[in-house]
Amino acid sequence: MPRTDFHLEQGNPVEQIFWGRVPLQHAASMFYYIKGSRYQKLIYIMKYHGNKELGYEMGKIYGRLLIGTSFSQAGVIVPVPLHPRKMRKRGFNQSEWIGKGLAESLQIPMITKHLYRSVNTKTQTRKSRLERWQNVENVFKIRSVDAFRNRHVLLVDDVVTTGATLESCAGLLTGCTGTSVSVLTLGYATL
Repeated sequence: MPRTDFHLEQGNPVEQIFWGRVPLQHAASMFYYIKGSRYQKLIYIMKYHGNKELGYEMGKIYGRLLIGTSFSQAGVIVPVPLHPRKMRKRGFNQSEWIGKGLAESLQIPMITKHLYRSVNTKTQTRKSRLERWQNVENVFKIRSVDAFRNRHVLLVDDVVTTGATLESCAGLLTGCTGTSVSVLTLGYATL
């Protein structure tokens, strides 16, 4: 697997995506997500062919790599939420399954109920950079700020490209008193 080892590098390309946009403690991705590669197919199989266990196993592997790093000091894992309609259609949230694997390896609790997607948006896959930002603007909400207050949140998604979705979530979370956010994804892609 074309691992990035970004978790060992301050100022890595994933962190740079968010510079000047949202304050993050750390950000990293496990591998390079290259169009047409086996790893793109791996994510596709996980996401669209119902292979949630693949996300779980990848999360466990990534979690083991992160033991002893600043990511292992987070207080709670929060997967990027799906809209309930998309969740019913797909049957699972791939980010949640990645988070479950991370939670097991890192021994960090995961919560899924307090950050939610209030608008059912179209997939980001074929959108331009600007369209991605517009697609996720104001679509996430927080049910209980107390769940995040004074905690270091590890925000988890499958792939980061422009960072629009993660930035939208992280912006809300960092608005909670004393909350800091780090971001983890399996794949790092460029447009």
